[in-house]
Amino acid sequence: MRSHTAEPSLPPPGSSAPEPPHHKPGFGHGHPATAGARALQRLADHVNTRALVLLRATVGIVFLGFGILKLFPSASPAEQLAVDAATKMTLGLVPETVLLLSLAALETAIGIGLIVGGRLLRPTLVAFFLHMGGVFSTLLLLPDAMWQPHSPAPTMEGQYVVKNVVLVAVCLVVAADAWGSGTRSSRRPGGTDRTTSG
Repeated sequence: MRSHTAEPSLPPPGSSAPEPPHHKPGFGHGHPATAGARALQRLADHVNTRALVLLRATVGIVFLGFGILKLFPSASPAEQLAVDAATKMTLGLVPETVLLLSLAALETAIGIGLIVGGRLLRPTLVAFFLHMGGVFSTLLLLPDAMWQPHSPAPTMEGQYVVKNVVLVAVCLVVAADAWGSGTRSSRRPGGTDRTTSG
């Protein structure tokens, strides 16, 4: 009798090798990591869709808190600093009590405007940037209080002022969206400007 030996069958030329079997979802060691990645992705998507609201609301809460503090005597650590700077800007013509109440009202209004948004947002942003101009002017108006002697390093009060660059950067992002939305909405899908088309 003739013996037959089974030879291994080779795939035809040009065909790819069979892929190894995949693990079913829900099994294996990678499942917890995959679930964590999905949760992080959902969180990132959630934050991304609400980023501008989150930015302006947090700055609004900060301003609202600082403004309310100035309504109570000696409650705000920056009270005297703000009054001294405002006194120099107004050449001493306005009483300190009026200056403090005005600053309190302004910061409270900016805080409310940023939190509420809507039609209040654009005038609020204008008021914010004007106010920040006054805040940063204290670096020049009150050099003895803002800078350490014989050193370019800011004092504690100076650091209190300099840190506001973060708030300015945040509101620049918010303003870019608020003022840019009018330009985007005035254009047709094809790119033509609605205001100029007849």
